[in-house]
Amino acid sequence: MSTTAMLETHPSTATVDRTALARAIDATLTCSQTCTACADACLAEPDVAEMARCIRDDLDCADVCQTTSRVLTRQTAGDPQLTRAVLEVCIQACSVCAASCNEHRDHHEHCRICADTCEACGQACRALLHAL
Repeated sequence: MSTTAMLETHPSTATVDRTALARAIDATLTCSQTCTACADACLAEPDVAEMARCIRDDLDCADVCQTTSRVLTRQTAGDPQLTRAVLEVCIQACSVCAASCNEHRDHHEHCRICADTCEACGQACRALLHAL
């Protein structure tokens, strides 16, 4: 709700569907938090050595999503090519992380939640990419 409200108060003329933009911003912020939490939960698992790849993918995805949310939030004088590239990288990071977490989803609920969140984030970023 606050994302949409902030976008609507921006004085510049919208060049992209603000609803799709707000959804992508919210999805990337949620995904960043979820991936960070999943990595932390993975570190607490007794089989932590087997979770190394998942932890790395969680943290990479969290960082990419955080950066993506920041780039998308800035509306003044943006570079459309950079925005597209950032969205494509975010989609890739979400895909990699979802695949990694899906390997553990039957044993670790946090991985199931993270995989689902990454998939939703990737969908929101794809929708925005198509709206650009």
